[in-house]
Amino acid sequence: MKEYTCVVVGGGYAGIHAVKAIRKAFRGKSGVLLRLILMNKNPYHVRKVLLFKPAAKDENIVVPLNRLFPEGVDIIQGVVTKIESEQRKLVYEDSKGHKHTVNYDIAVLAAGSIVRQPETAQGGIALSDLDAALKIREAWRENLKKAVRETDPQKRQQLLTIAVAGAGISGIETSAELAWAVREEAGNMGLNPGEVRICLLNAHSRLFREGPAEVGERLERILVSNGVTVLHGCKVLQEKEGILSLSNGQTISAGLCIWTLGLLPNPALRNFGLPLTPEGFVIVDESYRVKGTRGLYSIGDCAHITDPSTGKTDGKTCKEAGAQAVRLGKIIRADLAGKPAPSHKGYIDFFCFGLGPRRGMVWTCLLGLNIIISGKLGWNIRKFTWDLASLLK
Repeated sequence: MKEYTCVVVGGGYAGIHAVKAIRKAFRGKSGVLLRLILMNKNPYHVRKVLLFKPAAKDENIVVPLNRLFPEGVDIIQGVVTKIESEQRKLVYEDSKGHKHTVNYDIAVLAAGSIVRQPETAQGGIALSDLDAALKIREAWRENLKKAVRETDPQKRQQLLTIAVAGAGISGIETSAELAWAVREEAGNMGLNPGEVRICLLNAHSRLFREGPAEVGERLERILVSNGVTVLHGCKVLQEKEGILSLSNGQTISAGLCIWTLGLLPNPALRNFGLPLTPEGFVIVDESYRVKGTRGLYSIGDCAHITDPSTGKTDGKTCKEAGAQAVRLGKIIRADLAGKPAPSHKGYIDFFCFGLGPRRGMVWTCLLGLNIIISGKLGWNIRKFTWDLASLLK
């Protein structure tokens, strides 16, 4: 019987789906014994696309890894510091800073991404991780308490104003969720919910540039109906003492500025000696093999993955990661058997948006037709995609 050790690095969406797919690919395969290891900094999976939830209300978005994989997977809490690809060896530090090594026959690098941060002098709080989300919720709740006591109308309005800088999917979902949560809490405190102002600041001319204009327009109408003010063509330059300076020369008074600036590849990738794009993404072939290595693969938003038939680069969302993982399981099985492996194929255009409690929107394009689903059904689909991404479905 052939024995192999497979190490998946990263417990985000790509990593947990890779574990699931590899297990499925080798389940019941005679003559092969596969030891599967999942390595992650923390012993839990963070549902990062839901960071806006704890920023708005008390909601748990952490799932223990041993709940996702109660058996058949060894979970190592550690951070990879070096990849010795020629020797097929990973060097990592555990939670106490002690160094260890693990040998592998197969390794999957799913190290993920980090949230783009503003410069310290730009002020505000970036919605970057769970701690930041909790800090944001604490900040706007404290502002509401101050607003209850504030007698100056202008100062009270400042306390009741939240600016969300960055209008990608994260900014859209954050502003929609806050519009509901902050108004509800304001009412509970005896404030006028109608005085709460949520401003979504978009550096571009319209929302959702990844799709047709009508989708962005529909999104904006829903946001406005939920109480969000959308300002286009204005990039936030700095927040200082409650005043936001904008690229169009205007200013906004706000009690809180939240940055949602998108993602960057994990900077730790630059320490591994692997081939990277100028932006810092791992370079892989059409079957997710890291160029110039043996037995090393990479998927998810740390990898530069393109469709060989169209040249189109895959997106960096959990839906692409899930599809890549399914294909990766088949690729690894084929490679170990010495058979032709599948090649990457791009994911269909399909985007979901959470727009507050039990409200959502879905857009896809099939046979050249734009299909838009909104309202409660749109929210149900969005919730399903969130749960599916974290293996809760």
